[in-house]
Amino acid sequence: MSTGYKHVSLDERVQIEKLVDQDNSVRQIARRLGRSPSTISREVERRSWRASNTSAAYTPYRPAGLKTGEVTKKQYRATVAQDHANRAAARSHAPWRMRHDPLVAYVHERLRRGWTPGEIAGRLPLDHPGQAAMRVCHETLYAWIYADERKDHQLWQYLPRGQRKRRKRGPGRKTRRAKHIKYRVGIEERPSEVNNRTEFGHWEADSVLGAGGTGGIHTEVERTSRFLVATKIPSVSAGHTLDAQAQMIAALPAHAVKSITADNGTEFAWHYKLADATGVPTYFAVPYSAWQRGTNEHFNGRIRKYIPKRTRLDTISDEEFTDIITEINNRPRKTLGWHTPAEVFNDLCST
Repeated sequence: MSTGYKHVSLDERVQIEKLVDQDNSVRQIARRLGRSPSTISREVERRSWRASNTSAAYTPYRPAGLKTGEVTKKQYRATVAQDHANRAAARSHAPWRMRHDPLVAYVHERLRRGWTPGEIAGRLPLDHPGQAAMRVCHETLYAWIYADERKDHQLWQYLPRGQRKRRKRGPGRKTRRAKHIKYRVGIEERPSEVNNRTEFGHWEADSVLGAGGTGGIHTEVERTSRFLVATKIPSVSAGHTLDAQAQMIAALPAHAVKSITADNGTEFAWHYKLADATGVPTYFAVPYSAWQRGTNEHFNGRIRKYIPKRTRLDTISDEEFTDIITEINNRPRKTLGWHTPAEVFNDLCST
């Protein structure tokens, strides 16, 4: 006999009904069906039915002062048990936590503000301490967002990537040789304290391109605090990128910028001029290895949530752009203990 558990079938329930009516014990029924006594015991206990609980026709008149037990005794009926099992199976993978109205309202409000399911799930214990009903796993939120019954709500539009369906991660591109960049220093020569994020002041840099020749956005993310600095530039060129980096470094305390890790784009070709002017070295990732600058790539994706591809940057005012970056920096992060990058960055700058 197989040791794997199988759900009780309708045929088995019909046999259980007959054997229960014949006053067989649980162990006798279990031996007849080749089942564990505990399986039969749970089945009879969970699926038994009391007629007086479903229809007033089974409830005779009784004087109010008469104290008695239940009107009708429990009985096991195969069809009723099967209906009960079918309803339980349909609910088995339902995100039941999302039936709590305050939790649903909290999730809706945060999604509209651009928070990810992970941020929502992680922030709940801080915003609602001691409230067990205000807890939910991020995977439950994804299942709830993509559930068939909520297709018309299109909640997926609030997610950072705005995908209609959850996608599986595919294989990456093969590594190729980098274009020649003068005085290029590879990421393999970067100090260990940069790799393990134990030291404050090391940044990752990249560019976001605007549509129609409207320039681009230079982005930098500090690896320890995950704080984002972004500047609109007239074009994604070496000169304008150098100016943006120099302005960023000048505006921050000296200990807040110690190194920069960039991709192999030509906009970083003047990295040696930046080092001569500020003393900040630049390290270059392996080509087509975006994961080596994963923090920066992640935040570029967050910017794209507000400024999608094919958006002309001249349609985004400086005030709107500043509001976008401020909002991104004031969203809680799991890796920061659900504190915000702005909170952690300001603390580290002041020490």
